[in-house]
Amino acid sequence: MGVSGRIARFFASSQMTPLLALVALLMGIFATLVTPREEEPQIDVTMADVFIAFPGASVQDVENLVATPAEQVLSRMSGVEHVYSVSRPGMAVVTVQFEVGVKYNDAVVRLYDTVHSNRDWLSPDLGVLEPVVKPRGIDDVPIVSLTFWSTDPERSAFDLQEVARAAEVDFKRIKGTRDVSTLGGPDHVLRVSMDSERMNAFSVTPQDIAATLRAGNARQSSGSLVAENRQVLVETGSYLESAADVRQLVVAVRGTGSERKPVFIGDVARVEEGPDQPRQYVWFGNRDGEFPAVTVQVSKKPGVNAADVASAVIARAESLKGTLIPAGVEVTTTRNYGQTATDKAQKLIGKLVFATAFVVLLVFFALGKREALIVGVAVSLTLAATLFASWAWGFTLNRVSLFALIFSIGILVDDAIVVVENIHRWQALQPGKPLLEIIPLAVDEVGGPTILATFTVIAALMPMAFVTGLMGPYMSPIPINSSLGMFISLAVAFVVTPWLAARLLAKTPQTAQTAHPATGAAPHSASESRGPSRLERLFRHLLTPFLDARKGRVARRWLLLVIMLLIAGSLFLAAVQLVVLKMLPFDNKSEFQVVLDMPVGTPLEETARVLHELGAEIAKVPEVSNYQAYAGTASPINFNGLVRQYYLRAAPELGDLQVNLVDHQQRARKSHEIAISVRDAIEAIGKRAGGNAKVVEVPPGPPVLSPIVAEVYGPDYRGQRAVAREVRKVLEATPDLVAIDDSVNAGGQRSVLHV
Repeated sequence: MGVSGRIARFFASSQMTPLLALVALLMGIFATLVTPREEEPQIDVTMADVFIAFPGASVQDVENLVATPAEQVLSRMSGVEHVYSVSRPGMAVVTVQFEVGVKYNDAVVRLYDTVHSNRDWLSPDLGVLEPVVKPRGIDDVPIVSLTFWSTDPERSAFDLQEVARAAEVDFKRIKGTRDVSTLGGPDHVLRVSMDSERMNAFSVTPQDIAATLRAGNARQSSGSLVAENRQVLVETGSYLESAADVRQLVVAVRGTGSERKPVFIGDVARVEEGPDQPRQYVWFGNRDGEFPAVTVQVSKKPGVNAADVASAVIARAESLKGTLIPAGVEVTTTRNYGQTATDKAQKLIGKLVFATAFVVLLVFFALGKREALIVGVAVSLTLAATLFASWAWGFTLNRVSLFALIFSIGILVDDAIVVVENIHRWQALQPGKPLLEIIPLAVDEVGGPTILATFTVIAALMPMAFVTGLMGPYMSPIPINSSLGMFISLAVAFVVTPWLAARLLAKTPQTAQTAHPATGAAPHSASESRGPSRLERLFRHLLTPFLDARKGRVARRWLLLVIMLLIAGSLFLAAVQLVVLKMLPFDNKSEFQVVLDMPVGTPLEETARVLHELGAEIAKVPEVSNYQAYAGTASPINFNGLVRQYYLRAAPELGDLQVNLVDHQQRARKSHEIAISVRDAIEAIGKRAGGNAKVVEVPPGPPVLSPIVAEVYGPDYRGQRAVAREVRKVLEATPDLVAIDDSVNAGGQRSVLHV
C-alpha cells in the first residue's frame, strides 16, 4: 500500500482527525480577524529623495558640483535600481529608487549610512548645506482624507486651517495612525511692515529691526539660585507669542541726557498677526459651487488594518463636530481606502462562497447529499487553512490575494472530489466490506495520480512567483496562495476526507448489486442497480455515436472539425478586436485625477484660474460626486502617485484636481469610460491656457510611470533635450497615443542684480 493509503488508514480511525479539523477551522477564523485588509498588495517599493541645497548657485553649478557627484556616491549602494537627479537654481533633488522587494528599513539604513559616511564628497568651503533625506514607501500613501469646507462666506481657508490643525492632534492619538498633515490654507504669521519715514526719524535701520527680532525671540537657561532652602532655575528671555509682544520690543534708544527714550518696534513698524500671503489654494467643489477648503490626510503604520484606522479616524471626526469643529464647517470624507478595501474583500469573499456552494451543489446532484457534505467540509477547511497560511506568509486581505483563492477554487475541490468519488465507487463495488477496510484501498488507488496532479499544478503556478519588477510582487499572492491551497487540499483529502467518509457514508443504504449486462462490471452505486439515471441516459445519448467502432469514425471527424473551427473563431475575435487582449482588466474605481502643468513662471493665481475652469467642466459630469482642487501643492497621493513622485508637485505653476465619483452601484458607466469622456475637454482647456492638462487614472495593476516610456541618453544635456523633442513629435503623430508628456523642465525668466 502506498503512502496515501497508509495516511488514510491511520487518520480514518484516529481521534486526532476531528481535532486537526477543528484547529484548521479556528486558524482560518483567526486569520480572517487579524489579517489586515488593504486596498492593494503591500509591496516594498522604497524611494527616497535627497535634497541638497546650494544657495545662490546656478543650475549648471548645481548639476556639476552637487548633483552629478551625488549620483555617483549614492549609486554605490546595493539593491538600487535607479539614481537620477533634478537640478534647480540653488537646489539638487537626487532620487534613489530601490529594487522592488528591498525592505523599507534596510533601504533607509543603507541610504543614511552612504550619505553620512561619504560627507567628504563635498568641500566644506563650497557653501553646500547638509543633505536632507526624505524616504518614501507604500505606507506613506494616505488611506483616508477629510476635507474641511464651509459655505459661510465669513470663513476663510485660514479659519478652516486653524480647525484642521486642532483636529490633527486628536487624529494622531488614534492607534495605528502614522502621519497626519493638512493641505491648504495660508500659514499663521506675524508680519512686521517697516515704515521708512519713521525709521529715518529715529535713525533705525532694517538690520536693527531684524537683530531685535532675533534677540527677542530666544530663551536660554542662565543657571540657578539657591535661597531659603530652595533652588530656583533662572531663564533669560522669552519667545514671542503675539503681535503685542513684538510691538513692545526695544529696537533702539534715542535722545541725550534725561531725554533718552526707548524706541519700540511699534514706533517704526506696523505689526499684524494673521494669515500669510497664500502660497497654495485648496477648494472643494460640487454641484452647488466651489468653496474654500483644507484637507487632512492620514496614513497608517505598517502592518495595521487600514479599515480599522480609517473607521476610527472618521468616527473621531464625527465626535468632534459641535465642539472642536464648529457649526458651519463641513467635513467630507474624500478618500477612504479602508472602506474600499473592505467592500472589495466582502465582494470577493461572496464570490468565493458562491463558487464553493456551486461546486458542492454539483457534487450533490452527481453523487449524493452525504458526499456533497464531505466535499463542502473539506473545501471549507482547505480555505480556512489557506487563509491562515497566507497570513503567516505575510500577505494581507486584498483583491489580488482573494482572487487567488477564487482562481484556484476549481482546483482545490478536485482532491476531495476524487477521493470521495472513489470511496463511493468502492463502497458500491464491495458492499459487504466495512468502510474502514475499503477507505485505505480506495484512497491508495487514486493517491498517486492525485499527488502527481497536485504537484504538477503547483509546478505550473510557482514560476509566476519569481517574476521581477513591480508585476512580480504585486501578483505573487496568486501563485503562492494557490500553491499553498493546493498542498493543503491534498492534505485535507488524505486526512479529513477519509474520516468523514467513514462516518457519513456508512449510513448510506445499500441494495443488492448486479453486474452490468453488457460489461459484466458491478454498478457504481445503489441507484444504478435500479436502472440508468437521467445523467447516464444523457451521456449515453451524446457519446454513443462517437464510440461506435464502424459509424463513429465519421462522427469523430466532424467533432474534430467543429473544435478546430471554434478555436479559429476564438482567435479571430482577438484579431478583429471584438475581444481585447490586455494584461489586466480596468478596475471600476471611485476616483480619478486631473493633473495640470502650466509654464514655468506662471503665478499661482493663474494656475488657480485654470483649475477653476477645469473644475467647472468636471462638475458637468453627472457621475461626479465632488472634487477637490489643489493649486501650488500636491493632492493626497495614491500608490500611483508614489511611484510617479506626485508628492513633489509643489510649485505655483502646478495644480491637481482630485475627482470623486458616486458609488459604482449608482452609475451605469465605469470610471474608465467617464475618464475617457472628459479627456478631450480637459486637454483642450489646458492647451488653451498654454499648459498641459492630463486625466490620470489609478491603474488596475501595479503603478508605472506610463504605459510607454522612452528614455533618452547622451553625453550632452542639450543634445538629450533636442532628441527628446524629436521623440515627442514622433509619439504625438502616432495614432491612439494620448496624454504625451516629458520630464524636461522649461527654463523660466529671471532677473539677476549685479552690485
